[in-house]
Amino acid sequence: MNAAAEAPTSTIMINGSRIELIDRGRGRPILFLHPHVGLDQSTPVLDLLADGGRLIAPSHPGFGHSERPAGIATVDDLAYFYLDLMDALDLRDALVVGVSLGAWIAAAIAVKSTARMARLVLANPVGIKVGDRETRDILDIFAMQEGEFLDKAFADPAAGKRDYRAMTDDEVTVAARNRETTALYTWSPYMHDPKLKGRLHRIRVPTLVLWGGADRITSPDYGRAYAAAIPGARFALIERAGHFPHLEAPDEFAARTLAFAAE
Repeated sequence: MNAAAEAPTSTIMINGSRIELIDRGRGRPILFLHPHVGLDQSTPVLDLLADGGRLIAPSHPGFGHSERPAGIATVDDLAYFYLDLMDALDLRDALVVGVSLGAWIAAAIAVKSTARMARLVLANPVGIKVGDRETRDILDIFAMQEGEFLDKAFADPAAGKRDYRAMTDDEVTVAARNRETTALYTWSPYMHDPKLKGRLHRIRVPTLVLWGGADRITSPDYGRAYAAAIPGARFALIERAGHFPHLEAPDEFAARTLAFAAE
C-alpha cells in the first residue's frame, strides 16, 4: 500500500456544504463517483486509479460524512452539484468514472455539460428504463435481505459481506446513512430518471460502459442498451465481477479505465 492510501480524507466547501473528499495522486484529474454502498478510503481500486492521475473521490452529499443541503433530493440535483464541484476544483479534461449510482450521476452530469470532461467510464450504471412498463430492469434492493442482495450483486457474495458487530459505531452510522440517502435519491421512480435515456445522445465525449458480467441486480443486456443510447460508446464485460466491478476486480477495472483514458 502506498503512502497515499493512509492519508486521511479531507473536506471541501461547495455551496456552503462540507463534503468529504479523497484526493490522491498527481496529473490528469480522475473524478470517481461511488455506488450506493458508499466509499471506503482503503478500497484498493482508489490507489490503482491514483497511479494514473490525480484521483478525486468525494462522498456524495448525504453519504459518508458529507453534508446534504436541503435542496438536493434527486440525482438530477446531484449532477448540478458536481458541476459546481468541478468548477470549484477547476478540473480540466477530467476522466469521470462512476459505478452503479455513481455512474447514473456521471451520465446525468454529461448530458448537461462535458466542458470539463474528456472521457467517461460508466460501470454497471443504473438510471434509465430499458424494458416496458411490466418489465423490472433493476431488482428492488430495498426488498432484499442482506444475504440475497450479496448473492445478486456479487460474483462471490463473500466479497461484499460485512460484520456489523465488528464495526465501530461510526461505521455502522455511515452504512445506515448511505442506505437512507440512497432511498431518498432513487426510490421514486425506482432507480431511474424517465427523461435520462432520451438525453444520453447529448453525451459528446468518448464513453466506455464497463459491465460486471455476474451482476444479477441488472443484466448485461441492460448495459448494452445503455451503451447503445450514447453515441459511439463502447461496451466491455468484466467476467468475474458483479454489480461492483471496482471492488471484485480492481486491477482489471483500473487497467481498463486507465487504458481507455490514455487513448
